[in-house]
Amino acid sequence: MVTMRLLPFLLLLGLVACKKSPSPTTRTTDTTITTTPPPFDINSIEDTYADVAALTDFGNWGPYNVHDPSIKKLGNEYYCYSTDVAYGGTPPAGIQVRKSADLVQWQFVGWAFNGIPSIASQYITSGGGVPNVGLWAPYIIQSGSELRLYYCLSSATCKLSAIGLATATSPTGPWTQKGLVVTSACSETITNAIDPTVVITPSGDQWMYYGSAYDGIYIVQLNPATGLTLNPGDIGKRIANRGFTNGQYNGNIEGAEIIYQPTLKKYFLFIAYDWLTTKYNTRVAKADNPDGPFYDYNGVDVNTNIDHIPMIIAPYQFNGHGGWQGTSHCTVFDDGAGHYYIAHQGRPGVDFNYMDLHVRKLFWTPDGWPVASPERYAWEGDSTVAASALTGDYEQIDLNYQVVPGYADQQVSPDFQTSVNLNIAADGTFNGNPGNTWTYTAPWLTLSYTSGRTDKLFVQPGRDWENKKSTLILSGLNNSGTAVWGKKK
Repeated sequence: MVTMRLLPFLLLLGLVACKKSPSPTTRTTDTTITTTPPPFDINSIEDTYADVAALTDFGNWGPYNVHDPSIKKLGNEYYCYSTDVAYGGTPPAGIQVRKSADLVQWQFVGWAFNGIPSIASQYITSGGGVPNVGLWAPYIIQSGSELRLYYCLSSATCKLSAIGLATATSPTGPWTQKGLVVTSACSETITNAIDPTVVITPSGDQWMYYGSAYDGIYIVQLNPATGLTLNPGDIGKRIANRGFTNGQYNGNIEGAEIIYQPTLKKYFLFIAYDWLTTKYNTRVAKADNPDGPFYDYNGVDVNTNIDHIPMIIAPYQFNGHGGWQGTSHCTVFDDGAGHYYIAHQGRPGVDFNYMDLHVRKLFWTPDGWPVASPERYAWEGDSTVAASALTGDYEQIDLNYQVVPGYADQQVSPDFQTSVNLNIAADGTFNGNPGNTWTYTAPWLTLSYTSGRTDKLFVQPGRDWENKKSTLILSGLNNSGTAVWGKKK
């Protein structure tokens, strides 16, 4: 989510001119645009997109200008709802909407609303603030036959914010405003009322998780019949928090996502740490009940004031590429057939003002933790990789985290996690060390180091996006809870 601390970065979005003349695509109504997608080539998806970034070029945005996405499969297509920001200027307000049949080719279809809902802007002005020019961090969920779209409006005045709700029967609306769900004011000590996510339990209960900075992530129970709070005025309780740096509270925690995984019978809470233009990364915790407690990899309640692991996505850099930062505020969803995905914005290291939609497969370790693919999804299936195909050279990235002494210095660098060489030999060893051994029970590759470290990695065919070719990809955790990524050279 774009917190108030990051507004200076948003101003940078308007400093870059676009080099391509606008396409004939135009906004035909206040909420809908029309376009005819050209023949699609996956190699046409670039890291930067100044040539199609013009604010009159909506039809060519596709996976571009996506920030704080929320994705669900609705019918036969996936719909993505995202924050009102764009590279190179200020776009119309009203929540951007895209759709895709395959999670690779995305079509921009318009806006959910015609501007900022008055009920939200009136709350901001009544509190003495000036509403922001756009809506943030939408969340989409289906409750029975009703689609519920939650959205956020904030201001530059402390944490004066509101989460609103609109409903529809079609993914593209029309949407009917239903009211404000939770709000926050400058005088309150609670968290910021932005970044909603909702889970529906097997019994039909509904819970909203929300919050950014100030005081962690909160949970409040909703009325399943209305989508508003079960007890009007209830703001809920804190359920997740961070630690301290040199005695100062680290409030860089936001952008929660919640799912219930029916096979594992667990609730998984994904949380964004740090600033979107620097070390923005995704942590995860799990619980038996929707209201917690949620526990991290080490069995510690994530409402404890420490930094929690595992960190399953973070700024990264493979060889020959500028790297990706801003890799958090994720959305997690499934295809209805048991396959899970995690999506988020990615900001290229060459210019963090660009915002690209990254969709990755999500795998589950044998001990029940989610791990993300190191590469974006590109139509790959679930074919089993033969052991004979494993040998060779790989790029390996350990998603470590640089802790620096000064609190103010935490967010200076994107802290790119870079790759090292991994060689898997046919004799059952790796990296030229006879004490390092590997075993493979498809789809899981186990690397056992002489140091006592053990990596358990999911192996699957995938796409090398940096080099635009097919490869093998590795993703898992080591026995310390550190995420490990790899791709075959």
